Amino acid sequence: MSSLHDTLHRVTQRVIANSKDGRARYLELIKREADNQPDRNAVSCSNLAHAYAGAEEDQKALMAHRGPNIGIVTSYNDMLSAHQPYGRYPDRLKIYAREIGATAQVAGATPAMCDGVTQGETGMELSLFSRDVIALSTSVALSHAMYDGALMLGICDKIVPGLLMGALRFGHLPAIFVPSGPMPSGISNKQKQATRQLYAEGKATRAELLESELGSYHSPGTCTFYGTANSNQMMMEMMGLHIPGSAFIQPGTKLRQALDRAAVHRVAEIGINGDDYRPLGHCVDEKAIINAAVGLLATGGSTNHAIHIPAMARAAGVQFDWNDLSELSHVVPLMAKVYPNGSGDVNHFHDAGGMGYIIQELLAAGLAHQDLLTVGDSDLARYAQEPGLDGDALTWREVGPSGDDDMLRPPGNPFHHDGGMTLVEGNLGRACFKTSAVSEDRYTVEAPCRVFENQADVAAAFKAGELEKDVVVVVRFQGPRANGMPELHSLTPPLAVLQDRGYKVALVTDGRMSGASGKVPAAIHCTPEALGGGPLAKLQDGDVVRLCAKTGALSTTADLAAREAAPDPRNEAGFGRELFTMFRAHADGAEQGGSSMMSQAGL
Repeated sequence: MSSLHDTLHRVTQRVIANSKDGRARYLELIKREADNQPDRNAVSCSNLAHAYAGAEEDQKALMAHRGPNIGIVTSYNDMLSAHQPYGRYPDRLKIYAREIGATAQVAGATPAMCDGVTQGETGMELSLFSRDVIALSTSVALSHAMYDGALMLGICDKIVPGLLMGALRFGHLPAIFVPSGPMPSGISNKQKQATRQLYAEGKATRAELLESELGSYHSPGTCTFYGTANSNQMMMEMMGLHIPGSAFIQPGTKLRQALDRAAVHRVAEIGINGDDYRPLGHCVDEKAIINAAVGLLATGGSTNHAIHIPAMARAAGVQFDWNDLSELSHVVPLMAKVYPNGSGDVNHFHDAGGMGYIIQELLAAGLAHQDLLTVGDSDLARYAQEPGLDGDALTWREVGPSGDDDMLRPPGNPFHHDGGMTLVEGNLGRACFKTSAVSEDRYTVEAPCRVFENQADVAAAFKAGELEKDVVVVVRFQGPRANGMPELHSLTPPLAVLQDRGYKVALVTDGRMSGASGKVPAAIHCTPEALGGGPLAKLQDGDVVRLCAKTGALSTTADLAAREAAPDPRNEAGFGRELFTMFRAHADGAEQGGSSMMSQAGL
């Protein structure tokens, strides 16, 4: 094991110190829960009958308590391509459990919305809070106290963070995350991006755009660009919560099925009654959280995780903030260029060495913690290998050097010597800037701003030619309390067109952009948000705004102290948004994770 980089050690020690009290309370909670885990022999026969009645061929095994009973928490639906394969998983997972004398039951289901489907639509205002709903649903599923371990079936944007947040409240149980893998690659990413920009300029028809999009998103499996869903899978590897190497194996393959089988067998082995007890709450500690952040920076992953990592950490009693992320970003090099940061997608990334290569190189450079309690049979070193098949037997082999220097490079010869994300701050608040997708000559933009309060008005101003100039576009009242902090993807094509026409263009918003934010410099997740009097609420058209990733500046020359904040323009009714009024009212800031559930639980 290589010695840790000084900065990694320092940040880790700070996180441990800041988390001391919260982590102690959390560990006491899961110890108490483990001690109170009911012996099913002592549970009311009426209770057990309800639990066993639908078990069919597993009923006798459950009645005899022959082995561990595994709870499956599934986020299956067949509208979301990444989760469509999960429809057949429960039957297969039950067969794999029977092979080792265990049983498995579907403990419950969670919602699984697709941000790709709701982009630019009203439903996107429910997206971030769906994470809290998923965490609550996971808690409901595991509240039956019938399980000795859990398998978490989820991949996409808010779903994996929500599953982890919920499962961590039952952290005395072992849990393994089971991905289903990415769809095969479709049309080239350059071709897709070009068609989107042609459509934004009115030079492509809607039919041509739809044909292009279907050429990219075309079959079951995760979307192949490196957005939040695939960043989730990266993090689960960095934290040791997958069977090693599971992240990017495509659905329906023999290797995918072998990894799923291994997940069932392994979760049965690491239960409280076995010889290798590995409760989830001990696997997810300060070092695991640091590793997730390091992986995010090294691969140029989704900016959504600047929100999700603090929220997941809080569920385990760990305090992690943007200062920690930014300090790590100064020393973690950008080792991967995956679309939209590069030309190849996650399939190309995996073929070039993928997560095995990333972890191998980070460990060798002392930039990741190896000494994690993982769900595998070793520490994180096992995750520096790649899985394969020897006949029908699952094996792991060394990854070796990068298979494509345009996709993956070692820390000593990176694409950038710092990470793909940085903190910017000033009199407009604190925000995240994803540098990995932006050309370095665009790191600094200083220009008069145009202030908008929704995406539609930006699109209208673009079509009217009002933005044909150097401009900082400010889109405010998009934070958690205002409207649930939707992603603002529809801003990228018109702003990219303006940039390509030679203008200096930037975006500043208290909303989100995610891993597909593209090549336009953007300060996102701005906190404090506009609602409630945040600085963005006091900006006016024409104020000069400076955004600089090099100096970390997010500021205006305007005298904001002398101004009143603009009133909240939101209409919260319709599309179910009124049901989330409580979530919005109690949400905390983006840097704390934008969660109402966590703030109300005192975490």
